[in-house]
Amino acid sequence: MTKKRIFLPIFCVCVFFGMNTLSAQNTRIKNTTTLIQPDYLKAGDTVAIVAPSGILKNRKGEVEQAKSLLKSWGLHVVVGAHVFSTDNHFAGTDAERCEDFQKALDDPKISAIWSARGGYGTVRILDKLDYTQFKQHPKWIIGYSDITALHSQVHNEGVESLHALMCVSLTKDLSEIEESVATFKDALFGKPIAYTLKGSSYNKIGKVTAPVVGGNLTILHTMLGSNTSIDTMDKILFIEEIGEYKYHVDRMLQSLKRAGYFENCKGLMVGDMSKMRKNTTPWGTSVEQLILDVLAEYDFPIVFNVPAGHEKDNRALILGRNATMTVGKDVSTVVFEK
Repeated sequence: MTKKRIFLPIFCVCVFFGMNTLSAQNTRIKNTTTLIQPDYLKAGDTVAIVAPSGILKNRKGEVEQAKSLLKSWGLHVVVGAHVFSTDNHFAGTDAERCEDFQKALDDPKISAIWSARGGYGTVRILDKLDYTQFKQHPKWIIGYSDITALHSQVHNEGVESLHALMCVSLTKDLSEIEESVATFKDALFGKPIAYTLKGSSYNKIGKVTAPVVGGNLTILHTMLGSNTSIDTMDKILFIEEIGEYKYHVDRMLQSLKRAGYFENCKGLMVGDMSKMRKNTTPWGTSVEQLILDVLAEYDFPIVFNVPAGHEKDNRALILGRNATMTVGKDVSTVVFEK
């Protein structure tokens, strides 16, 4: 009799906590599938330029050019107090970089936060950031590469963000990166974003509509096991990389696979795989075939030649936004919802 009396309360407690755990999971899934869209920019809005990652030594020219570009679009610009600070590898200490970013997050007059450059360093400030004010006044977080860490965190906070060029991406002759600049502006100001991609024999044909998430492969791999790791359930995953060996790419994809990243994924967009390093022992296949081999057991469509990543042609992607990806061997399209 005593055992039965003890069992019932324990059973009820287990059911209660189990239901609450499920509820928390469902809430997280809901928050990461229907994201808040920050307001599109308009003339008179203000953009903050900050440096959450690498040092900007001898890069004042690019930041000045970025300011001029934004002003030509009718926008105001503020530059973080510590953008040109130095702390060995970084654009200032962790505290300084965090201070600039937090100030921009909290200021309701700021409509977008543009990262001056990537490199490495963002992961060191992630756990210091407070998004309380940001969620009351959502704004566009802009950048790529190392900024993938912030995209993942913002995504899990339930807000869309913009994978696009950074200040140091600008060239003296902007006609060299005309499409990158044009799509960046279009995304910020709310014009339609749609891409027709050149074909690839490696493409895995199919059509799917789902939110786009992702970014730099190394950073996605770095986020594994943390609360900043993105949920890829029912999403299209975008990946890009620079300066890695093929076996490194394989290792990271295998790690993501073992962590369940691709189990309920709806599609894969592969951007630039730039400046791949040559190992003394040849890998034996192209990087495209490497990716297909890792994902051979999944039936979702895969598209290559997405013009986004570490090349001059780095077009804007709205992370967290639904897009329709239609993949063929000769031509493919990616159309973001308005």
